[in-house]
Amino acid sequence: MKSKKVKIFFFVIAFLGLIIFIPGRMFVRHHVNQKTAVTDHPLKCTSCHLYTSKNKIVSNLINEDYYSPFNIAVSNDGKRLFVVAQDTGELLIVDVESKTVVQKVKVGVHPHSVILDKTNALAYVSNQWSDNISVVDLATSKVLDTLITGNGPSGLALSADGAKLLVVDTYGSDLSVIDLDTKEEMKRLRTGSDPTGTALSPDGKKLYVTSRRSKIVPYGEPLVSDLTQIDATTLRVDEHKDIEEAYMMENITFTPSGDLALMTLIRPKNLIPSIQVEGGWMMTHGIGVIDQNNEGRIIQLLTDQPNAYYSDSFDIVVSPDGKRAYVSNAGADKITVMSVDSIRAIIKETPKEQLKNIANNLGVSSRFVIDRISTGANPKGLALSPDGKKLYIAEQLEDKIGVLNTETLKMETAIDLGGPTRITVARQGRRLFNNAGHTFQNQYACYTCHPDNHEDGLVYNMAGKDMGRNVTNTQSLREIGDTPPFKWNGKNQTIYKQDGMRFSTVLTRTEQFSYDDLDAITAYIKRGIKYPPNLMYNPHGELTESQLRGKEIYNRTKDNSGNVIPENNRCYTCHPAPLYSNLQPADVSTLAVSDDSILFDTPHLGNIYASPPYLHDGRAATLEEIWTIYGEDNKHGYVNDLTKMQLNDLIDYLKSLGGPEQEDEGYQEQQTASF
Repeated sequence: MKSKKVKIFFFVIAFLGLIIFIPGRMFVRHHVNQKTAVTDHPLKCTSCHLYTSKNKIVSNLINEDYYSPFNIAVSNDGKRLFVVAQDTGELLIVDVESKTVVQKVKVGVHPHSVILDKTNALAYVSNQWSDNISVVDLATSKVLDTLITGNGPSGLALSADGAKLLVVDTYGSDLSVIDLDTKEEMKRLRTGSDPTGTALSPDGKKLYVTSRRSKIVPYGEPLVSDLTQIDATTLRVDEHKDIEEAYMMENITFTPSGDLALMTLIRPKNLIPSIQVEGGWMMTHGIGVIDQNNEGRIIQLLTDQPNAYYSDSFDIVVSPDGKRAYVSNAGADKITVMSVDSIRAIIKETPKEQLKNIANNLGVSSRFVIDRISTGANPKGLALSPDGKKLYIAEQLEDKIGVLNTETLKMETAIDLGGPTRITVARQGRRLFNNAGHTFQNQYACYTCHPDNHEDGLVYNMAGKDMGRNVTNTQSLREIGDTPPFKWNGKNQTIYKQDGMRFSTVLTRTEQFSYDDLDAITAYIKRGIKYPPNLMYNPHGELTESQLRGKEIYNRTKDNSGNVIPENNRCYTCHPAPLYSNLQPADVSTLAVSDDSILFDTPHLGNIYASPPYLHDGRAATLEEIWTIYGEDNKHGYVNDLTKMQLNDLIDYLKSLGGPEQEDEGYQEQQTASF
């Protein structure tokens, strides 16, 4: 009797389990299908609910704190490497012989570059998210002083006499000149947009500063970027050179003789339909050559080759004998080795009128590229040993320094910086984000259009079969995890849809990500991308008088005449804090003649000052133009009753907006979490 009862009990439990399991599984299957836009994605709750968790305890358990080396300097005797660990905010001092990290020096938030003084007594580290320079005493491995700079310091150079530190300010688009005796900023010089790289000529008379974003031009006109030439003796801008049809000029260097300056660049084809990626015409990568013997004329050469692309050229260095140049292709995990003499020969032999044509010639690289060397994940900064026999490579997403023997052109070893050995899901997602392996012929990575996880400032033709329709401004990816839906038209409700099959069909033109990889890149995009602190317009979390007045206008319910503003036409209705988006579609009366009839997804406004041009098709060059030129019908917020001063105040307030954590205590410390 007892045995019969036990059987009945287990039968009832099994029956109830089936009743619960079958509908439950059907519900879960429907839920996953809706999120991923496919019907066979594995039913793993961890994909969405663990790897993308905002809970700090969970996040700390599933993620790791990586170093993410970014740039390198080498001591005069070649015995020490000084490595910028971007994610931990440290300067790592590496002993070359033992291949070990012997010191870790805490510097500022999100450091970018390091440079040594002539005696190797001091190291200067630019801290991009702290707006300062850490001065490190290399004898004691301690920070001696902190120098205040402009906004977003990155590339560094020392004047010929060593008395002045020249600091590229990326977010401010200028150059800070710091007197090292007084430790004060002497002046700021205007540069191109979003600069990062700088180089001083061997004779100490000329300084170049590269820019990454192009000048804002109407869609349909070829882009133009700025190379700033500065007289290094008078510290005045000599010239702003136009670099036609190119941008993302990350870094620059001179040959030892000073006859050439070489810089990395990208030549985008944003004016043609995106489906032309199959024709090899979406992104091409190369170098710019500034010929110092011919009035500084500029020649562009592609380092790509037919049917194979070497994306996201980042750093460039030249051997001490001036014979070879090395470029890190961050999106291809390659080092491109080039013959400088062959480059000289191309310039000399090619008629002047044909030099512009070879900028689009994928075959010209065969004349000057010597070799392609495979590296670890995402090679960034490069540094040569004093004798030129070793090339040190910051493998950012490998947490290692690769060592290339420049005589044999073989990778000798990799110096392990001691970071975590486990590759987390989000770390794998970051690798995928920065690698071009999932696009047709490796033409570009996610990073290519979203440098620094932001946007490149370009407008692209995202058309399918109908050429010229639906041109779109690249959107920032910073802190987008909680602001679905995605795309300007809001058709992709999740990141899974945005980066899954639809992404591969329209943009990459290859097989879509595997489901594990799609889980990984979704985890990274949703939780691994943070806003830089808005130190330009809101450095202390306290609004200025103008910004406070602008906030009142932003939150107002009545116009200047006392009339009630319709609720759907108030700024805060569509852009409520802290995300500054209500996540709803809207009609703001900005459809172009060539656009399909759609509503636009309401974008978030954090760090909006850093995202020109504006509107879905980039037609507004500035925030002011959104309303003064393209908002006359009062459908994009009720603003036409504002005086000029009131509009200025509103713009000042918009520029003050940062990320959701901007006003939290200890904000900068929160930004050091790495993925």
